[in-house]
Amino acid sequence: MRSLRFALLATVLAASTAFASPTDPKSGVEYVTLAQPQPVQATGKKVEVIEFFMYHCPHCNALEPQLEQWVKKQGDNIVFKRVHLPSSGPNDPEAHLRLTLEALGKAEEFQPKVFKAWHVDRLRLNTDAAIIDWASKNGLDRNKFLDAWNSFGVTTKLRRLPQITSDYKVDSVPTIIIDGKYQTSPALVYNSVKTQNEPALFGATLQVMDALVAKAAKSK
Repeated sequence: MRSLRFALLATVLAASTAFASPTDPKSGVEYVTLAQPQPVQATGKKVEVIEFFMYHCPHCNALEPQLEQWVKKQGDNIVFKRVHLPSSGPNDPEAHLRLTLEALGKAEEFQPKVFKAWHVDRLRLNTDAAIIDWASKNGLDRNKFLDAWNSFGVTTKLRRLPQITSDYKVDSVPTIIIDGKYQTSPALVYNSVKTQNEPALFGATLQVMDALVAKAAKSK
C-alpha cells in the first residue's frame, strides 16, 4: 500500500509538470505565488522586479550577464531592484556593503566590480575590515564610505533585511520577486526544464520572468 501511495504521488507530480513550460509557467512549478503579497513601489503600469542575491554566490555571478541584458530589454516596463540576502544575520558585511553603495549612489556601478573581486580575484570580502580596505583601494573615498557605512539610514536598513527576506519567503539565491507576489528562481524553473546547463537554465528562468511581468502588467 505504501508503494502504491508513492506511485500515485509520482503520477500526480508528473501530471502537474506535464504542461509546464518557461513561456507558460504554472504556479507551484516554475514559480510560487506568495500567500501574503508584499507592497510594491512601482507606479502606473510598471512592474516591480526584485533580485535577491549575494555577492559571494557563484550562481548569482553567473546569472548577472544574462540578467543585465534582460533588464535592458524590459526597459520602462519594470522597476528593477536588488536586495542582498543577509546570510549571516542583521550585521551581514556583504549586505552592509550593498546598502552602503546604494547610499553613495554607486551600487550598480560597483556590482560587477564586487563580483569580480569575489569570483575572479578570489578576495574574501566577508569582514568589515576587508570590505572597507577594498573600497578605499577601488576608487571610493574612505571617509565618505565610512560615513555612509556608519550612517543611521544604512544601519537601520541592514537591521531590517532579515525581516524583509522572511516576508518574501526567500531562503536561497538567486531568487526573483515579481510584483511583490510571484517568486521564481533557477531552482524552481529546473522543475520543468531539467537541465543543469546554467546558461540554458538561466535563459528559461528569464522566460518565466517575462511571462510573470506580462501577467502582473495585465492586472494593473
